[in-house]
Amino acid sequence: MELNNDQLYSLSTLSISLVLITSIIWYIKSFFIKKPSSPLPPGPRGLPIIGYLPFLGDNLVRQFTELGHKYGPVYKLQLGAKLCVVVSSKPLIKEVVRDKDTIFAHRDPQVGGLVATYNGNDIAWAKPDTQWRRMRKIFMHELLSSDNLKASFKLRRDVVRKTIRFVHTNLQTGEPMGIGDLIFRTELDLLMNLLWGGTIEGKEGERLEAEFRNAITDIIDLVGKPNISDFFPVLAFLDIQGVKRKMKGLHHFVDTIFDSAIAERGKKLSGGIITNEGRKDFLQILLELKETQGSEMSITQLKAMLMDIVVGGTDSSAMTIEWAISELLNHPEFMAKVQKELSDIIGTNNVVEEFHLPKLTYLQAVLKETMRLHPALPLMIPRCPPESATLGGFTVPKNTRVLINIYAVQRDPSIWENPTEFRPERFLDNVEQKSDFSGNNFGYLPFGSGRRLCAGLALAEIMLMYLLASLLHSYDWKLPEGETLDMTEKFKIILRKKKPLLAIPSPRLSDPKLYV
Repeated sequence: MELNNDQLYSLSTLSISLVLITSIIWYIKSFFIKKPSSPLPPGPRGLPIIGYLPFLGDNLVRQFTELGHKYGPVYKLQLGAKLCVVVSSKPLIKEVVRDKDTIFAHRDPQVGGLVATYNGNDIAWAKPDTQWRRMRKIFMHELLSSDNLKASFKLRRDVVRKTIRFVHTNLQTGEPMGIGDLIFRTELDLLMNLLWGGTIEGKEGERLEAEFRNAITDIIDLVGKPNISDFFPVLAFLDIQGVKRKMKGLHHFVDTIFDSAIAERGKKLSGGIITNEGRKDFLQILLELKETQGSEMSITQLKAMLMDIVVGGTDSSAMTIEWAISELLNHPEFMAKVQKELSDIIGTNNVVEEFHLPKLTYLQAVLKETMRLHPALPLMIPRCPPESATLGGFTVPKNTRVLINIYAVQRDPSIWENPTEFRPERFLDNVEQKSDFSGNNFGYLPFGSGRRLCAGLALAEIMLMYLLASLLHSYDWKLPEGETLDMTEKFKIILRKKKPLLAIPSPRLSDPKLYV
């Protein structure tokens, strides 16, 4: 519906009036509220009412890192009616994610995120209460248990080899391939098979998969989009930017797919049918748990968990592998080392198997270095203490949005030598080799830490290595003629390449049959 000029004027007037009323109330409350014994963190001054919002740039990660250099490892920003605190040092990060994790593990629910996650009924956004702990336990010990990961290895192998075949069938065109899109499709294919036993075949399946893929990408982008409703909650009902409306549309589309999959899986279960050579898919496990645990897990929570898996396991993995191959193309000497290791350990007359992965130490170092320089979630998911707390000698009032800038700490020169250089060898040194993905090194947290450590870490680590090793072992990659590599970043909630990587593959394996 298009608004005429009078309606737009009335809406603008109402919005400004509400902002003024909110600000007046906030100033009155701040005048009467007892001042904390510890001061608030330092930070830049903003404008009345709107705070620092007008000064936010396109790349918040770099901007927040530069502000940290100016104001210190913990500083504050007033963003509309919302106070934001940014943390970017090892000791303070440890304080947030380990020493005071019970306080800082709470989330700051955003309008878009709440809609996408069934009103925060998932693992990523829900408050860390008993129900959340139960869901996380189910996720890690039922869905991603070592037994389930072993049982699904053939499925992972089939999906990866399907991608290798897909690349091979497109070789004759000589056209460059979008690495990010290729990985996204592969991960989505894997997850749809893991979740409910397969995808829809044929042209209808291709259409639905493309729409599903676009919907998931749009959901991720909307979650990371700065939203007036989050900075001025009193204006949330207006949905000025349409974030809630757009998210509801995307959510409805995905929810319909989930409902269809649940209904279909329920029919098969009632008929005693188990697909995938006796292996239980995630949806079957969840439905059986719901049956045995009754009301302890609702259908809404089940679907919210499915949403976490699909959103968390696609875009971030695609971006990580796209950055890794970009860095290797940008540093041919490191690409040569990777491919020598692959040839030595696997051989050009063989394909990559999962049992090869622990032996690929240099490739592991490349992946770790990629995630150091280009963490998928550079500011992580915002935290929000439900009560006032101290951090580094400063007061962090209740309901403050707390951002952990791991992008900054993973480029901190006091921790990393020549921190802006891509140098995989740093992870082969005895000291820095301790930088794994477990979240115990607070200067290296690509998967988070504490009770908010990425629940899908076990599967993500396997797939990142398996896909990266398979693509680099099966093919040589080069840029299109006359193209230069653009390493510029684009940040929303995921750290993407501003210009997606397009590369042309050529076969490396000695036997063409290995591709088919």
